Amino acid sequence: MTKWFAQNRQTIVRVLGSILALLLLIILLEEEGDGQLFSALRRVSIGYFLAAVVALSISRLFAATRWHILLKSAGVEIPFLRSIMLTFTGNFSSNFLPTTIGGDVVRLGGAMQLGYDRAICVASLVADRLIGLAGMSLALPLGLVPVFSLGNGASQSLAFSALIQKSVDFAKRTYASFSIWLKKPFALSGSMLATLGNMAFIYLAIYLLLLGIDHHVSYWLVAGLYTLTYFVTLFPVSINGLGVQELSMTFLLTQLGGLSSSESATVALLTRLLFIITSLPGAFFLPSILGAMNEKKTQPE
Repeated sequence: MTKWFAQNRQTIVRVLGSILALLLLIILLEEEGDGQLFSALRRVSIGYFLAAVVALSISRLFAATRWHILLKSAGVEIPFLRSIMLTFTGNFSSNFLPTTIGGDVVRLGGAMQLGYDRAICVASLVADRLIGLAGMSLALPLGLVPVFSLGNGASQSLAFSALIQKSVDFAKRTYASFSIWLKKPFALSGSMLATLGNMAFIYLAIYLLLLGIDHHVSYWLVAGLYTLTYFVTLFPVSINGLGVQELSMTFLLTQLGGLSSSESATVALLTRLLFIITSLPGAFFLPSILGAMNEKKTQPE
């Protein structure tokens, strides 16, 4: 029993973290009264929700483009459609894997089984994630400024010092992981532009959800609050950020967006639903990837 617990400690911690975050979210909603969440859900405009689905789907295509640019610039001859298939399959798998980088593991496994170079694929996935983090870091001040306005001077100074240290560590990891692409500025620029497109449409999707419940919140405030939520979910304390993302977004929208707890929770839950819906093509692409893998295995050496 002790050995099993030691081997599965991280998974257990993430499961308990998700449960705890969801319980805190439920307690927060209970304070506002029963039925408020369902009342807010009924107010959601179907038109705005569908528009949000389209916006988030476009953001997923930008994410696939980012990885495709990195692969192609490193000499991997992969069709764009296959990059999309692997990306969506990774997105779909991350809904169930007990880590925020589970989708990257699935992408790597699929790429290797399809015959692409393991070392380059690993490096491209690391670069892909770091470029995504770099893009999100650019939007971080949009969230930190309103949050700092809520705190005192000491907490602001501590948070700023921690942010500086994390930025230095991030820069070191980025430099070490970009050895292939440091001499390819056009590829890095293209992947960064794809990241910015990905971010812009994620923010737009959440902005549309807010309009769907008759709340106009500044697009840039939405960008900042989601970016803060994104960084919070990077801490490995839940399954793919489950519970932690919803609780963080609910708190930030309530404190800074002027929404009630039930309205904030509605947007947070619908955001999770959007990510699940837009990952569903991965379930349809999976058989195609498996078929290509089998075809690769049956080819003569």
